[in-house]
Amino acid sequence: MNDATTLIDGAQLKQQSIELKLHGLQLHWQELTEEQYPWLAKLLSWELDERRQRSLERRLNQAKLGRFKPMTEFDWQWPTQIDQTSIHALMQLDFLTTASNLVLIGSNGVGKSTIAQNLGYQAVMHGHTVLFTTAANMLNDLAAQDGDNALRRRLKHYARPRLLVIDEIGYLSYSNRHADLLFEIINRRYEQNSTAVTTNRPFGEWNEVFPNAACVVSLIDRLVHHSQIIAIEGDSYRMKEAQERASKQKRQSVKKEPSK
Repeated sequence: MNDATTLIDGAQLKQQSIELKLHGLQLHWQELTEEQYPWLAKLLSWELDERRQRSLERRLNQAKLGRFKPMTEFDWQWPTQIDQTSIHALMQLDFLTTASNLVLIGSNGVGKSTIAQNLGYQAVMHGHTVLFTTAANMLNDLAAQDGDNALRRRLKHYARPRLLVIDEIGYLSYSNRHADLLFEIINRRYEQNSTAVTTNRPFGEWNEVFPNAACVVSLIDRLVHHSQIIAIEGDSYRMKEAQERASKQKRQSVKKEPSK
């Protein structure tokens, strides 16, 4: 091993020890010799790989993405309107660097949740913290908190992730209390972290989702500022799959019937 290679390897190994926060090793770094680098490199590599894997598993578990179909299996021909180029661009995650938001608008079963789950998965795989939740689960969770301290902790829980995905806004109606809590989440994340929302309602109908809530205009204003809005149109893909399964089962039943 020549001096140049030793210097480069030594610098790389020291950087790894810093990344791993091995303070004792750094303190005695000068005592290491050239002959010690091979075993040290292997040790640090094992430790880095293990910590990265554990970090990935922890972030995947915390993201609560659930089961979803990968984008490689997404049927782009089924929706009558979908901006495939923009969705592929979103998977590059550039919007996270500017704390921009995403709103996916479309009727039931057009793939909004699938896209949002894949987006969350990509973010986790690239080292970001993610939380996927339905609007109902999040708002009911917040509304159920007993006391100001408990509520503050849960608000921090939803405000903290680099990407928060709120699924299914518009499927249920909520009280003014729920509207205020959603506004608080969006406001805390505003220009700090990215929020992705799926909804089956255009913004003009959100007054029906949060009837009589005074904060709806401000809520929408903060959500759509620095936001990309993608509309998806088409019939329900889930309904299509259900009809195909029913047809297949019917054909199989006919084949099994004994001939008379």
